[in-house]
Amino acid sequence: MRHTIPAPLLAVCSDFLATYETHASLDSLFTYAGAPGEPPEGSKPVKALAWLRLVNKDESLNPLEVLGRIMENHMEEELDSSHPWDSTRPIKLTDREKIEKTLARNKLTYVKGGKIVPFQSLAAPSKSLEELIKDQDISAVNEEFDRALKNVESNPREAVSAASNILESLCKAYIEETPSIQAPAKLDLKSVWAVVRKDLGFDPSLIEDHDLQKILSGLISLVDGVASLRTHASSAHGAGKKSYKLEPRHARLAVHAAHTAAMFVFETWKKKKKT
Repeated sequence: MRHTIPAPLLAVCSDFLATYETHASLDSLFTYAGAPGEPPEGSKPVKALAWLRLVNKDESLNPLEVLGRIMENHMEEELDSSHPWDSTRPIKLTDREKIEKTLARNKLTYVKGGKIVPFQSLAAPSKSLEELIKDQDISAVNEEFDRALKNVESNPREAVSAASNILESLCKAYIEETPSIQAPAKLDLKSVWAVVRKDLGFDPSLIEDHDLQKILSGLISLVDGVASLRTHASSAHGAGKKSYKLEPRHARLAVHAAHTAAMFVFETWKKKKKT
């Protein structure tokens, strides 16, 4: 179902983007997100507002999807108001909270991966993925990867994001189920994966067989690669930076790689529980 961007959200996001983007990066960001037409004339707030209104008017677009892609990098950036060397951080944190409150007032929410969706579309299934993981339901995780693969042709970026999110959920569930380890300060995939692989003994230097060493080293690189690809390919890039153009074959490689890593984590986790 097509939802337009509510007027209050148009205003708040336009002001936010004008504050933290340049004219050049606004042009790059809106083009990347699929906004129609040429960049409107005027100041940055005027340009951002006019362009978002064009998004609303274009019947071929889902405006909330476009806005989600535009805001993704800002909404998912790790912000900590205690950084003394960057005075913009506490300001940006406050501005982002203003966006979240505006979303909530309009019965919308931001979902990791560049999505802005109505509350009703977030109706939870009988069991969340993390609960299924905790129950060691491997078939359910296979189904989640199947869903990711279904997006490969139509939306490669979404497929990579889904694969990364599945691995992230798996690692978080493992940490929650293992009292002897502590969750890292950051809960992104790279951080939680580092904790999990250390606890499971995924250290190539501890393995005598040279062939297995190479395979395990490759597995570790696979997960790091999926995490990096999700970040770089799904984030908007300002002018002058090389942009990622994901193709279905790239997304398929990432999803299959993530599936292989997830199955090995499951099997190792299962073996560890028995010992």
